Amino acid sequence: MAYLIKNAKIINEGEIFSANVFVKDDKIACIDRSLSKEFSDCKIIDIEDKYLIPGVIDDQVHFREPGLTHKGDIYEGAKAAIAGGTTSFMDMPNVIPQTTTIDLLEEKFNIASNNSLANYSFYLGATNSNIEEIKKIDPKTVCGLKVFMGSSTGNMLVDDDDKLREIFTECPTLIATHCEDTPTIEKNVEKYKEIYQDNIPFELHPVIRSAEACYKSSSKAVKLAKECGTRLHILHLSTEIETSLFSNEDRKTKKITGEVCVHHLWFNEEAYKTKGNFVRWNPAIKSENDRIALIKALKEGFLDVVATDHAPHTAEEKKGSYLKAPGGGPLVQHSLVTMLELTEKNEISLCEVVDKMCHAPADIFHIEKRGYIKEGFYADLCVVDKKEWKVEKDNILYKCGWSPFEDQVFNYKVDKTFVNGNLIFDNGLFNEEFKGKRLSFLR
Repeated sequence: MAYLIKNAKIINEGEIFSANVFVKDDKIACIDRSLSKEFSDCKIIDIEDKYLIPGVIDDQVHFREPGLTHKGDIYEGAKAAIAGGTTSFMDMPNVIPQTTTIDLLEEKFNIASNNSLANYSFYLGATNSNIEEIKKIDPKTVCGLKVFMGSSTGNMLVDDDDKLREIFTECPTLIATHCEDTPTIEKNVEKYKEIYQDNIPFELHPVIRSAEACYKSSSKAVKLAKECGTRLHILHLSTEIETSLFSNEDRKTKKITGEVCVHHLWFNEEAYKTKGNFVRWNPAIKSENDRIALIKALKEGFLDVVATDHAPHTAEEKKGSYLKAPGGGPLVQHSLVTMLELTEKNEISLCEVVDKMCHAPADIFHIEKRGYIKEGFYADLCVVDKKEWKVEKDNILYKCGWSPFEDQVFNYKVDKTFVNGNLIFDNGLFNEEFKGKRLSFLR
């Protein structure tokens, strides 16, 4: 199928301009700024000056498959992502069984090839004992290695310093890290258990999973990466002090990069008072000063990517006590519109949102022909309407059935999403005839 997307207001590479876009097969064939070229044998879609942006690339999701599909799965997660304008995702290894071998990694790719409406890649997970599997990673076909330097399940906490150094030295591709210092967190938990027993208030989450715990681990990762020459990407940074660890050099060539998540840019610690465990992530949402500092570092190029850390749990699981309820929540359906809402508050610009959610992930992961509206690139595109709407139970697509943004009124809405040149989402309706593709990397 070929499409002519007419009267688009394109946001791309720091510029907003009007053009028609001709899509043929799976690629962008022509960007017509003159609005006058003739194209035949195509379906015409007039989007009437709505915004057209590259599809969002989310470098951190937990779609829970295999083994935890009562919370979410690849089909459902990718579908919600498409509805939110995300056309490509990179999924994490802390599932059951944990994705710590190449064979298990390929099993996940196989599931996605059959079930995912979005493009996909998967991280291999590191342990203290799987260095031989890590060495087998093909950098051209796998997004990276995930190393939990804190806050993990099963045996995925890499807490042996010698093994950690070996991983940082021998890994053939990008290493993405979760950085929180577990001994610091455990010490804080014991302190507050003495005071509150099993009834620790949710408001203490950013005190227990503190800025100190984050910085101690992040600074360790950066120091080790510099010593070993590692390509390091630190995930979900949450504190002002951590931003000092990064440079604002060219993101295409710098070896140490950072990601910040939507919830750390939108919420602050006041949210615990009304939403409790439903805004509990690891690392924790922290102070308003931290939130403002993260946005500043993002705008100035010290932090590179905006992602979600989409990690659904059932409502029943989230209703548990502080010591029992899990951290994490669903975000992929609402990540883009949340960031666009920050433009309404004049905290970030439209071009910066597109840069950090679309261009930057493509640049730092070296994704082949995605993340930009360019001729010859894959036609992963999102049409965004300036239209008020409200997040309600009946329009939430997550299997877990809830969102931390429930009752939030947004001023932008995703109208259409194209994946590889196919119109997959159109004003609430899905075309499930086509599946996404495995991402490839120019490394």
